[in-house]
Amino acid sequence: MCSVSCGRGTKQREIACVYQNQTKIEEEHCGHLPRPRTEKACRAQGCPSWKANRWRECSVTCGVGSQKRDVYCRLKGTGRVREDLCDAQQRLAIVRPCQSAECTHYTWVAGEWEDCNATCGEGMRSRKVGCMGAAMTPVQDDYCEPSSQPASHQACKAAPCHYMWTSGQWSQCSSSCGVGYQQRMVSCSVVPSSQALRSDCPHTTYWKVGQWSKCSQTCGAGVMERRVECMTSKGHASKHCRPSERPESQAACRDRECQSFASCREVQVRLGVKIDGEYYLKVKSRILQIYCAEMHTDFPKEFVTLRSGQTDNYSEVYGHRLLNPFECPYNGSRRQDCDCRNDYSAAGYTLFHKVRLDLSSLRIMITDLQFSQTLLGRPVPFATAGDCYSAAKCPQGQFSINLIGTGLKVAEATKWTSQGNYVSVKVHRSEDGARIYGRCGGFCGKCIPQAHNGLLLQVH
Repeated sequence: MCSVSCGRGTKQREIACVYQNQTKIEEEHCGHLPRPRTEKACRAQGCPSWKANRWRECSVTCGVGSQKRDVYCRLKGTGRVREDLCDAQQRLAIVRPCQSAECTHYTWVAGEWEDCNATCGEGMRSRKVGCMGAAMTPVQDDYCEPSSQPASHQACKAAPCHYMWTSGQWSQCSSSCGVGYQQRMVSCSVVPSSQALRSDCPHTTYWKVGQWSKCSQTCGAGVMERRVECMTSKGHASKHCRPSERPESQAACRDRECQSFASCREVQVRLGVKIDGEYYLKVKSRILQIYCAEMHTDFPKEFVTLRSGQTDNYSEVYGHRLLNPFECPYNGSRRQDCDCRNDYSAAGYTLFHKVRLDLSSLRIMITDLQFSQTLLGRPVPFATAGDCYSAAKCPQGQFSINLIGTGLKVAEATKWTSQGNYVSVKVHRSEDGARIYGRCGGFCGKCIPQAHNGLLLQVH
């Protein structure tokens, strides 16, 4: 029988020296005869092997995502067979990272300055400033960095103004006899130029105000607005009103006080609600929108919904490892064609939709992954990044936090610490503290929020 059930093998047989009556004797009696072979090659049926379908499309349209494909065990002439018939050590990869086009970056765009609103002396001029996304598409200002926003107003100076005292005629004496007094009008006015004397006088301008809008909040503090525009006496728009006399276009308002709750449990008990959803809670003297989960239990949990979306809230442990770990090729930029192997067992890529908040300490519980999605490898906690790429300060793991629209920001006391070997930690914080971006890694290592404070937040 062949020594293997599939592929190439060998057959063996027993050889003995015998008399003519088939009785076995010592082999030395057959020494004058050529010894027959005890083994020969044989071939069984073909062995099954791993086969893979084509890679599916990348899971994201921009940035780093993952691709998947079907891998199965196949026997020629039969088709798919049980996977245990193929060598598990040689199984082909079913997931790999992919990088599509760079994600949209947002930038401030400023228009041309308008003319100075003063014909002489000091005045103000303005221009339009807006936040732009891909293909110069206008988006909400929240997407751009507030600290780099260009000025929309600035002081300006036209030609010098020349002034003179102008006096009118004396009035009649206040008394028909004895001592009295006389009056006249005295005013400071601009000396007219020869050109001004030849042109028509401008129309009188004034600030026209509209009706106040409703308060922006149905309870608690809010804002109401009205339209304010500069008009001529003939009803045409003008730029010649005095900025110092411009009425306010916004005013604070407050209707009834909001009914406030300190926790999801209090909402559950006082309102008799057992439905998961967004509720308004009083957090450090401010009303914030908090997602209450597990409201059907006696211990509901509080979560913050990340309004900016999952693409701005992710954690990654990068899976590629340089064959020479003491290099930092391509100036530290990430390349799919690097001289690497993709076998780091701790690698993973996780997106976050909501994060759990401890209301008493105002800390994010970074290991609660209830509202997360792991696209690749192992789940990675919030605000965490790492790799096993290089020992040469060349971090590739990334994390991103975007709290815009939540009413919260990352506290200054929150710091990141390293774990592992040769770890490099680079953390960038926006001026308002609402956005954090980090790149961390080593050989092998990661960064996490320091244990003393954890991921501590503040009310924005």
